[in-house]
Amino acid sequence: MSKLWLIRHGPTHAKSFVGWTDLPADLSDTAAITRLEAALPDVPLISSDLSRAINTGSAIQGPRPRLPHDPRLRETHFGDWENLSWAQIEQRDTDLARRVFETPGDIAPPGGESWNGFSARVHAGVAALPGETIVVAHMGVILALLQKALGCTAYEVLGHKIDPLSCTVIDCPDGLAGAWNCTRINHKY
Repeated sequence: MSKLWLIRHGPTHAKSFVGWTDLPADLSDTAAITRLEAALPDVPLISSDLSRAINTGSAIQGPRPRLPHDPRLRETHFGDWENLSWAQIEQRDTDLARRVFETPGDIAPPGGESWNGFSARVHAGVAALPGETIVVAHMGVILALLQKALGCTAYEVLGHKIDPLSCTVIDCPDGLAGAWNCTRINHKY
């Protein structure tokens, strides 16, 4: 049996679409970090290669072994929409913006990734993990994995809230290549 403990990095306080921009995480809520670290199992920990995930992983690592940072676990690449607010994106690319988020699939922001391309990248990174693992990553990464566990559409999974420093747990009873189910979504310790 495998299990994925999916942790969203600490808050960035950005009010825009942040994908590959390397913003720092605010890790000042030491009580929340201590509770999260104490609740996690003693299994390997991996993070994306962006500093907000790396530093959150370091804050909750404790005695756990650390796997090399994996760029496949980065957030969605928003391309030309990076660091823009929804109002700015909608003003700039009204029709495209609606299609990207209302019918997620093969449509991508200009210079960015489609949901399907992003999800394939994330799943390739997770397929290489050694069974039970703590994954410190981004909201989009967690949603891409949650979509498989819930067996829902991309549009449906985008409706889930994933808070900073929350834990989502996915059980993989037949290993990472088998069927998945979710036992906890957006849990705060």
